[in-house]
Amino acid sequence: MTTQTTPLLSIRDLEVTFRTDAGPTVAVRGVSFDVHAGETVAVVGESGSGKSTSAAAVMGLLADNGRVTGGQITFDGQDLTTLSPAAMHRLRGSQIGLVPQDPMSNLNPVRRVGRQVDEALVDNGVLSGRGVRARTVELLGEAGLPDAERRAQQYPHEFSGGMRQRALIAMGLAARPQLLVADEPTSALDVTVQRTILDNLTALTDRLGIAVLLITHDLGLAAERADRVVVMYRGEVVEQGPARTLLSDPQHEYTRRLIAAAPSLASRRIDLAHAGTPVQASTAAVPVQAGAGTELPATGAAPTEPAAAGGTAGDHIVEVEHISKVFRLRGRGLLGRGTDLRAVDDVSFVVPRGTTVAVVGESGSGKSTVARMMLGLLEPTSGTIRFDGEDVAGRDRAGELALRRRVQPIFQDPYASLDPLFTIYRTIEEPLRAHGLGDHAARRTRVRELLEQVALPAELLRRYPAELSGGQRQRVAIARALALEPELVVCDEAVSALDVIVQAQILGLLADLQDRLGLSYLFISHDLAVVRQIADHVVVMQQGAVVEQGSADDVFDRPATDYTRMLIDAIPGRGLELGRSA
Repeated sequence: MTTQTTPLLSIRDLEVTFRTDAGPTVAVRGVSFDVHAGETVAVVGESGSGKSTSAAAVMGLLADNGRVTGGQITFDGQDLTTLSPAAMHRLRGSQIGLVPQDPMSNLNPVRRVGRQVDEALVDNGVLSGRGVRARTVELLGEAGLPDAERRAQQYPHEFSGGMRQRALIAMGLAARPQLLVADEPTSALDVTVQRTILDNLTALTDRLGIAVLLITHDLGLAAERADRVVVMYRGEVVEQGPARTLLSDPQHEYTRRLIAAAPSLASRRIDLAHAGTPVQASTAAVPVQAGAGTELPATGAAPTEPAAAGGTAGDHIVEVEHISKVFRLRGRGLLGRGTDLRAVDDVSFVVPRGTTVAVVGESGSGKSTVARMMLGLLEPTSGTIRFDGEDVAGRDRAGELALRRRVQPIFQDPYASLDPLFTIYRTIEEPLRAHGLGDHAARRTRVRELLEQVALPAELLRRYPAELSGGQRQRVAIARALALEPELVVCDEAVSALDVIVQAQILGLLADLQDRLGLSYLFISHDLAVVRQIADHVVVMQQGAVVEQGSADDVFDRPATDYTRMLIDAIPGRGLELGRSA
């Protein structure tokens, strides 16, 4: 970190207000922090904390109904709040770069990737003419894209998520800005791809002396990657300081709450506990409560180990035997030959009754295809899946309906999986109505019971999904999954789209429901830090095949393959030392 006394970016008493139908809403108030040249500063907090709004104010990219209503943003000696839109446009990109969160929505799907990087160079006055394409290829290569010259000719849909993120990094650094704003740049990526992207970004910014303002909700990731951390809650800065100091001795209750909720740090605590290293858990618990993410929790002991699961030897609710799934891919053109893609290759495992079995691996490993076959949404090309001793495939209509009642899914995106035109009551009631269970009064009673089970207030029943937070929507999805009293719940990346605090609450809810209702879970995830907390058994998949499986303790403490070790080592914050308050 630089010892320069004058900061490159200085934010003082920032206030941002949005116009709404209910009147003006102050989203950020009194925010102050600095970023020096060559320094990485992470701003952390849950959704609604104001961290992304603060970054948007720095970039001059607030929504049309938002504006800076107080304070100063000084960059390289000039107050950005006084600049005209044209002057801000010239500054943005040339001196302040941006790497946004979602690469697919921030790349034009109908333009080649190289052309989009070309535009970043031309629009920022870096280059023009014949030298542009050669520089684009250099930038893509610097950002870690192999075969950059060929990749420049491709479209975003031909890139993986990690490759698209590398393209955005190339665009953000095209003009060699003094400051790079990285807004959740890897939140949608696998842990191994995340580590590769962040390692590459760190190496580039260090070599070029570029300061980084990193926006993230994961304090473990921030502590590992940043020099200093700024913690925001409800639009205000509640604590800031050197990253490792803040992690080892947090002063504010909300910071302790973030530390308790961060899956990477919870995973680290479990590892240290198994190694016999005493680490005191944070005094800020993360309870399951209504309106997740809206209130500070009461103090208490935070659990660091999953509850012991039930089930007896040989009592398997699911038996997966040598299943494979082959997809036929169409060739190019009318006469193009198709090819076979073996998405799942000779996979076998069991789910003991009352336990949680996690299937983990990178994107493309085949884990979600296994989940869809388990749900009866895909039929195996070969092999057998038995649920409670009966083959899942080849059932008649009555058999399918019976299976649906006993096996229910919870998907990744709680907004996409809920009908936006249905009220919460209609959403939860729908499975009961579809299966002809109970009359109107009985269904209403059951819906209220389910809402209580997932710790949501009854007044939400008349609302629509858009009126709920992400955590509340996922609780509704869980209530809907429980409506038919299933025995197995298939959780396909069920918490990966949530903030760490809400994520911890949903994991706690799932564990509590399993204990009370005797549920079995098939938990599909790429996030090994989350899996470490919830799973009893782990199945590791790579390129469609199982490379390792065993108890969670065995897989994490004694991984048998290099691939599993790579996945575990990629957990952010895994090497951090945790102090007494962490």
